[in-house]
Amino acid sequence: MNAHFPTSSKSFPMMPADLLKSFEVHYRGTFQDSKEIKVGNVVRLTYKVQEGEKERIQTYEGLIIAKQNRGLGESFLLRRNVQGVGVEQVFLLNSPKILSVIKKQESKVRRAKLFFTRRLSRKAARVKLANFA
Repeated sequence: MNAHFPTSSKSFPMMPADLLKSFEVHYRGTFQDSKEIKVGNVVRLTYKVQEGEKERIQTYEGLIIAKQNRGLGESFLLRRNVQGVGVEQVFLLNSPKILSVIKKQESKVRRAKLFFTRRLSRKAARVKLANFA
């Protein structure tokens, strides 16, 4: 990479926080757009899984129950049911292992974190569909 990051104005080297901030400013917009990923949406995520020396592609479909916005370290928590057991996994939005994020369903929610869905089961765990008028 031939990217040139600005140095501090004084003769002192850049602090790690300043270096990280300049990196985020330089690479903002080159990664996936986070506007389509909202809490309450059902998404289908395709990502690469490393198994030994081989790599395979796996899909993961579930409800986004939490989202954390931290610049390039933006992440979201995806929940799905596998054979009646709830499984949650955290994904970094800007990870190179994520190949695609497809929004399957948009929901109308009134909470920023949907952790209450953990104790609900089957029909009660559904969220209200958004009104596309």
